[in-house]
Amino acid sequence: MDEIKKEDIKQEVFDLYDDYAHDRINRRDFMQKLSIYAVGGLTVASLASFLMPDYKNKVQLAADDPRIISEYTTYQSPKGGGPIKALLSMPADAKNRLGGVVVVHENRGLNPHIEDVARRAALAGFISLAPDALTPLGGYPGTDDEGRTLQSQRDRNEMLEDFIAAHEYLKNHKNCNGKAGVVGFCFGGWIANMMAVRIPDLAAAVPFYGGQAPVEDVPKIKAPLLLHYAEHDTRVNEGWPAYEAALKTHNKQYTAHFYPGTNHGFHNDTTPRYDKAAAELAWQRTVDFFKQHLK
Repeated sequence: MDEIKKEDIKQEVFDLYDDYAHDRINRRDFMQKLSIYAVGGLTVASLASFLMPDYKNKVQLAADDPRIISEYTTYQSPKGGGPIKALLSMPADAKNRLGGVVVVHENRGLNPHIEDVARRAALAGFISLAPDALTPLGGYPGTDDEGRTLQSQRDRNEMLEDFIAAHEYLKNHKNCNGKAGVVGFCFGGWIANMMAVRIPDLAAAVPFYGGQAPVEDVPKIKAPLLLHYAEHDTRVNEGWPAYEAALKTHNKQYTAHFYPGTNHGFHNDTTPRYDKAAAELAWQRTVDFFKQHLK
């Protein structure tokens, strides 16, 4: 069978994977519905394998890259969850204190991709902290399916408190200059929006395709926002018009970008939803935004 190419996959297949990745359908239903698109020499198994993340071969920045210092640390959960494990990363050649970036994972815990993103933030000149909200349940279990199952067992507002505590920890770290922002993806995008609501001194927030904060909470936002959205991400995007109207009404500082032809998860380079051009542009905009606000 020929190699599967992204351009040969129907949009409905990516929508189906999005439903599966967000627990709107279970694996059995996902595979059953996927069989409709297993035509022309494709098998359900090969199509499913094509859609799944490839962490082993897609790492951009290895954990032992000599340009960065990256190690696990812990900080205390404010909700009685005990210590929260997090990956702390910074440039190896840092001479001065750095702006801090909390990196918030998707709905499956601190997987290898998000650790990779945290290291990229360090390489860009920041001290980054990537917590694992699954720590109270044993941590990221090694697969995304198991990770989603575990994360669904935690209350998302309690997880929000864990990430708010991460900001406090990072802001006060000896190698941080006292200014810390947040970047989050999917579930982490919602966390980023909510941290902007909850943390008066949050320096900057960058939600990637994340659910919006309630419009009634928008007046509490002090941080500047940089919001990235995917064109085909109907579920998340439907909340944007009301959110933008509230941001405008209350004169909040924000910039929003919609990336043409992209799907939810376009920044994640381990799955075929990845869009290289959009991901690189969004990341460069993110780095520039943090450089502006975390000085």
